[in-house]
Amino acid sequence: MIGTVILGLTRFLVGGHARWVGCVPSSRQRIYFANHGSHLDTIVLWFALPEPLRAVTHPVAARDYWGKGRLRRLVGVDVLNSILIDRSGQGPRDDVLKPLHDALGEGHSLILFPEGTRGPDRLPGPFKSGLYNLAAAHPEAELIPVYLENLSRAFPKGAFIPAPIACTARFGAPIRLGEGEEKQVFLERARAAVTELAG
Repeated sequence: MIGTVILGLTRFLVGGHARWVGCVPSSRQRIYFANHGSHLDTIVLWFALPEPLRAVTHPVAARDYWGKGRLRRLVGVDVLNSILIDRSGQGPRDDVLKPLHDALGEGHSLILFPEGTRGPDRLPGPFKSGLYNLAAAHPEAELIPVYLENLSRAFPKGAFIPAPIACTARFGAPIRLGEGEEKQVFLERARAAVTELAG
């Protein structure tokens, strides 16, 4: 019920419809990776997936935001089925990624924002190493770039109410980690795949 209300409000305010330009919806295991400019990103991308895929697709979200307060936790965990991670950098990197490896090991899919935090620019900033580490450990998962259009304008950092600006989630063609491909080369190629979808 709550999910239906959130979906309805999001669609009413910003649209958030899917545009499958390089692939089609599929039950194959995937890691969707996207630019990150708004707290609406997670909601729009997850709801852009067909309903049967949502049950096995987990957004990766920051514990320090989505784990705070009853309402955020309700939306992030109970509605969106997110996996919350600690991005404080206090613990070993392996511990941070373990819940993601576990979910992929069970055949589930992920939604990832490789920049690690929201950025103010239209195009994504540098990607952190998490996407590379997951791609290397789970070659069976398709890597799908996604460009979220206008969300940083519709609900920028510090805003309380989304502006009625039409937003879309544009899904591109899958990429793969090449054999022996260096981390930084791969991350820049993945970033370029998202940037290309911006048009």
